[in-house]
Amino acid sequence: MKPSPPPAPHTLRGIQEMLGLSRSAVARLIAHGFVSPSRGPRNEYRFSFRDVVLLRTAHKLQLADIPTRKIVRALQRLKGTLPAELPLSGLRITAVGSEVAVHERGSRWAAESGQLLMDFDVAAMSGTVAFVERGPAEAPALVQSSPETLFAQAEALEASDPAAAERAYRRLLEGAPAYADAYLNLGALLCESGRHAEAVALYDEALAQRPEVALLHFNRAVALEDLERYREALMAYDRCLTLDPGLGDAHFNAARLHDHLGDEKKAIRHFSAYRRLQDK
Repeated sequence: MKPSPPPAPHTLRGIQEMLGLSRSAVARLIAHGFVSPSRGPRNEYRFSFRDVVLLRTAHKLQLADIPTRKIVRALQRLKGTLPAELPLSGLRITAVGSEVAVHERGSRWAAESGQLLMDFDVAAMSGTVAFVERGPAEAPALVQSSPETLFAQAEALEASDPAAAERAYRRLLEGAPAYADAYLNLGALLCESGRHAEAVALYDEALAQRPEVALLHFNRAVALEDLERYREALMAYDRCLTLDPGLGDAHFNAARLHDHLGDEKKAIRHFSAYRRLQDK
């Protein structure tokens, strides 16, 4: 007879302590079917790491002052758009004003309505405030300047002209090949456009210059996840945490990957480290 699988590692009380969610908020998320915990030997709720990811999202939205009823509605609608298995990367859920927004593969849409969201800047016009839609306006000419100025110009181009921003970052790195922030931003741009292998190669170049920068290892790990190179991603998270043991998101991501690969002990160890950091 095949033995029963071990129960999911987290109890309701543990979830409340880790994420700060009230029992009623968790109960509503369960009732709406967005999280489906299993039952333990005493019929108590037991939560998987996938559940923790979803509940953590709800917690962050609460911290952004999104009402619980709106979180529940948004996540309920969102559930119908997700694949059977929650993607390991490429999906972020954030608050935009009073709305819940989903960022997925370079697009952003409202979780409740399903409508695409546009980016807007705010500008002063004749003593009033107007919203100015970001469009394909001609990019400002780049001038020869310091790496810091080039970096600021490249950042400013990201929203309106990502291709021009990429060119600006690459131009900066030609003259300043150890400029870590440029690698970080350019790698993120590549990942957002689905060019994950290019991002990994870029981070390899960056780490040849700046192996001591923990965030370069972290971002490389995220890009490796997108390529489903999970064990390499775990090695990159380990190097990141060797340099910066206080980087909670690296512990969280490592826990999630270990759980995905079936190493429950390492998953629990990393998630416990994440929980300790959150409690500080």
